[in-house]
This record gives sequence, structure tokens and C-alpha cells, in this order.
Amino acid sequence: MAPDTVSLRYFLVLAQELNFTRAAARIGIAQPALSARMRRLEAELGTALLVRNTRSVVLTTAGAALAESAPPALAALDRAWDTARSAATGELGTLRIGYSLSAGAETAPALVDRLIRGNSGLEVGAVPMATPEISPAVADGRIDAGITRGEQPGRGVRRFLLRRARIGVQLAQHHPLAEHPEIEIADAAAYPLRLPDRAANPVIHDQLSALFRDTRPHPRFHTPAVSFDMSQRDLRDGVTLAPAGEAAVTAQPAGLTWRPLRGAPSLTIHLVLPREQSPLHRRIRAVAKTLAHELHWLPD
Repeated sequence: MAPDTVSLRYFLVLAQELNFTRAAARIGIAQPALSARMRRLEAELGTALLVRNTRSVVLTTAGAALAESAPPALAALDRAWDTARSAATGELGTLRIGYSLSAGAETAPALVDRLIRGNSGLEVGAVPMATPEISPAVADGRIDAGITRGEQPGRGVRRFLLRRARIGVQLAQHHPLAEHPEIEIADAAAYPLRLPDRAANPVIHDQLSALFRDTRPHPRFHTPAVSFDMSQRDLRDGVTLAPAGEAAVTAQPAGLTWRPLRGAPSLTIHLVLPREQSPLHRRIRAVAKTLAHELHWLPD
């Protein structure tokens, strides 16, 4: 059986001092206790490590060999303990995050960046996914966490509110309504409204379309042929509007702008984690909570 590491560390101090009194004082124990430790260490190893007399301590050949080989071994052991502690606190491992494209403009990159900067032992991979696939993927372990717009349905997961965002409309800068700092819902309903394909995110599609439920005449909704067009070509006609959260501003092409809709409820963005959470999941949750507070994602 290998000797206990405490006795081994005491031996290394004694090997440096070559004096029991000074070594005991440096360690902070009584000299008889140190002597007893060394006798027990020698018994465990089955060989003498020290030659003692009334005035000096000399290392034997075995003692000198142990004094040379023990420090790197103890350093490796310390690293192993640190690794185990980091894993236990969620600071080590591989993290897979799935996010919806609409959350990729600002929310997902901010969380990924904070996780990487604050935890050097984490390897973080983020991949865009269709929103309806994210919660099931978290539940069955294909990914470790997800970021979704809206409180998406699904079993086996827990959802944490990460962000609230105002609802507004994207529109061309030369659109007649662009001159207003806020737009009335009824005024927006007078123009063609582009909504995302319902299959891509039923929760958000229904929430956006519900904004105009009571307007008369009923607005003209349409779904774009391209599900995710970075250039937003259909808005450049100066007529069409696209209901969207304020995060759209961060990835907005030139020539377009965003205006809030007066009186509209907020959109929500959620962090999705498994119902049974590991230290790594708890670490994600803690980092996300801190980030949301610092960036004022959840105003009072």
C-alpha cells in the first residue's frame, strides 16, 4: 500500500531541513509527532529513509531517491484532485448547446462567450437547431442545454427565463411608419405582415399573430419562401413589416430599422436544461443567471 501523502509531504520538508526541530516548526506540529510519522513511513516502505543521530539527519540512498521522485508525483496527484474538484463543480467537461436561429443574433453568443471566458476547462460547442427539436434533444441527452424563444413544450426538461424582449416590427428605413418612435398595433396591421413559418416555432408564430387578432380589417399575413433570409429582401419594398423582438436590431442589414409596437407584450427567451441536472448543468444555470442580471435581460 502506498504511504499517505501527508507523511510524504512531511518527509520532503524534513529532507530540505535535515533537522527534526526546524522541520516540525515549519510544518506546525510537535517534533515527537514528526518522528513518529517518519518511523511509520519507513515501516510502510520497508526501508530506512533517514540516518539519525543526536546532531544531524542524513538521507539514505532510498531517502534521496524518494526526495527526488516524490515532488512530481505529488504535483500530478494535486492536479488529479483539482481536476476532480473542477468536474464536481461543473467547471470541466464538454458542453453542447443548441439554439434557435432567432436566438443566435445576440443571446446565444453572449452566453457561450461567458461560459468559455469564465471556465477554461470547458469545451463549448453551439449548434443552430430547429426550435421544436431543442427541448427533446435536451431531454434525451443529445445536447446539454438549449436556448429557445418562447416557453417551448416538452417533457423531461426545466425551463428558466433568460430574457424578456420588447416586440416590434422590422421595416425599411423609408417605410412611412419608420418616422414614428413607436408604432400602434392597428397602424402596423394596415400593412402586409411577414410571419415566420409556424412549423419553425409554433409558440412564437401564434404569439405574434395574436397581436393583431382584434384589428379590423384583418391584416394580411404571409410566410417568406426562404425561412431565414439574412438580407431581408422582402422588407425592402417599403411596405411589408416583420414582427420581431428587439434583438433583431443587433443583426439588422443596412437599410432596415426596428420600431417597438406600443402596448405589445414581451417576447421571452428561455434556457432549457434537463430535469435531472449535473454539476455542469448547474454551472450553466449560474452563469446564465449572472449574465442576465449584468446585461439587464430581465428588467424589474
